[in-house]
This record gives sequence, structure tokens and C-alpha cells, in this order.
Amino acid sequence: MVLVIVVAVLALLTGLAANRYLRPRLLSEDDDTGMAVKDLVGPLLTLTVLLLAFVLVTANGSYGKAEVASRGEARALDQLVESAEYAPAPQRAQIQAGAACYARSVRTQEWPAMADGSGSSAPSVWSTDFRHTFRTLEGKPVFGMLVAADNKRSDEREERLTQATASIPSAILWFLLATLVITVVALGICIPRKNNRGQLITLTVITALLTSTLCIIRDVDRPFGGIIDVRPTAITEAERQANRDFLAHHTAAELPCDADGNRRAI
Repeated sequence: MVLVIVVAVLALLTGLAANRYLRPRLLSEDDDTGMAVKDLVGPLLTLTVLLLAFVLVTANGSYGKAEVASRGEARALDQLVESAEYAPAPQRAQIQAGAACYARSVRTQEWPAMADGSGSSAPSVWSTDFRHTFRTLEGKPVFGMLVAADNKRSDEREERLTQATASIPSAILWFLLATLVITVVALGICIPRKNNRGQLITLTVITALLTSTLCIIRDVDRPFGGIIDVRPTAITEAERQANRDFLAHHTAAELPCDADGNRRAI
């Protein structure tokens, strides 16, 4: 994002410098004539609309999928905890404790890692424990419910991790940035050198608008980092409910994980 802003500012300064030093050599017309403000706005509005459409269709789509996957994972985990109520007491305690620790590890470790497009191995420790516990319940009515809920949780987590990576190739972002530079420099050359306050203000506003659009693309395309991000609200609520159900029959000291979701040493 910083790179986009720096390059855009440099493009604006280059365009203004070209207007002052290069324009007199290229044009022989009177120095106080040139492209009017309305002529500047027209083609740039078209480019702005295209960029905004690009944001809505591509980047916002990735953001929406990430949010849906995050909520779906939390709902599946909550369903897993509720289904555990039908299991015998030992397995019920293991599943509910594992769900609380799983949610805790997602919230404290995997969520920050997704800001860089990566994940964490900490939640996988508890999902493996789920499967070990399920094996002891094979043949019981609750077995199918637990497996179905855990499969849903696994699918939603995989989708969440997939959406944490950028969906827009870097080559496209570089192309958009190059388009911004060429457009701003070309418009800067067309601005008259005299009586040009209105054109200068318009060019500055258009540059800021295009730069903001590119920054929005960059930010929304990475839904777990930046200003516009998906917060771990749903998984935090699932953790709270799992803790509540576990603590109904046990104490907090019996949870097998620490505050970061790591397994406690035995």
C-alpha cells in the first residue's frame, strides 16, 4: 500500500514537471491554453469506474468468501460441541475441551498468521485429537453427527486459509499501477502552464482517487490483514460457548491448553 502511494505521488510530480519543462517543446500553441477541467474528468471517470468494478467483482468476492468461511467454521465447531452432549462423559469432555482449545489457537495464532497469507499448525493438533476421540465412539449413534460436524469444520477452515492468500495476481496490480502512472503523467503534460489552478486541483483529486482505489484493492484482497479485515468474532463466540459447556462439568484448570491454545505439558 505504501508503495502504491509513493509511486502515485512520484507520477503526479513527474506530470507536473513535464507540464512545466516538456510541454513548451512539444506544443507551439499559446501557453495559457490546454485541456479544460471537464476534459480531464471524462476519461479518468471511465478508468475509475473500471477499477471500482474490479474491486467489487474480484477483491470483494474474496473478502466475502473469507467472512462466510470464518462464520461457517465457527458454526460447525459449535455444532460439534453440542453433538458431544450425546456422547459418554469422558468423550464429551475431550471433545468440548478440544473445541475450546481449537478455537483459542485459531484466534490467537492462526488469525495473526493469515495477515501474511499463511496459517498455523496449532489448530491441527486439536483436530487430530477429535479424530482420535471419534474412533472410540464408532458404532454409537452420535458418531455420525460428530464426524459430519468435524468434516464441515475442516472444509470451512480450508476455505478460510485459501482466501487468506491474495486472489489478484501481483502482475495485475503492477499493471494497474503502471496505468495510473501513465495516465497521471499524460494528464500533467496536457495541463496549461498558466491560469491552471482548477486543472491542478482536479488532477490532484483524481490522482488521490485512483490511488485510494488501488489501496482498497490491495487491502480488501487480503481479508485478514489491513484496515478492512475479517475479525475473529465468530470463532471467539464459539470458543466462549465451548468453554461454557466444558466448565459446566469441569474446572478451568482441567483445560488441556494454555491461553494461546498450545497443549500444556503433562
